[in-house]
Amino acid sequence: MLKQSLCAAISGIVLLVPSLHSLMQADQAPQTIQITAHRFAFAPNEVTLKVNQPAVLVFQSEDVTHGMHFDDLDINATIAKGTGATVKITPDKTGDFVGHCAVFCGVGHGEMAFTIHVVE
Repeated sequence: MLKQSLCAAISGIVLLVPSLHSLMQADQAPQTIQITAHRFAFAPNEVTLKVNQPAVLVFQSEDVTHGMHFDDLDINATIAKGTGATVKITPDKTGDFVGHCAVFCGVGHGEMAFTIHVVE
């Protein structure tokens, strides 16, 4: 009787492990966010990411070449009209990080900001 109960318990654990592994992998699938750059703004102009979880930021330009630069997140990308830019990031610290357009795009260039909020 004890042997049968032990075998049943082990079988249940063996069957459960692949399901847990799939759930853990799904939780780690990168979050993909589309961002459009245009004179003189990003849309959306802020996003929220989770710390230690991968994300993909897909930038597209509607008009001219723009850039994206974050000192604290080691992001530096050129967003060319027609080709855009894809940035893969796994933030390792929480906080609010403000990036700016890194390619001069006209008189409103200095106001062109994008914020990444990283939360637990």
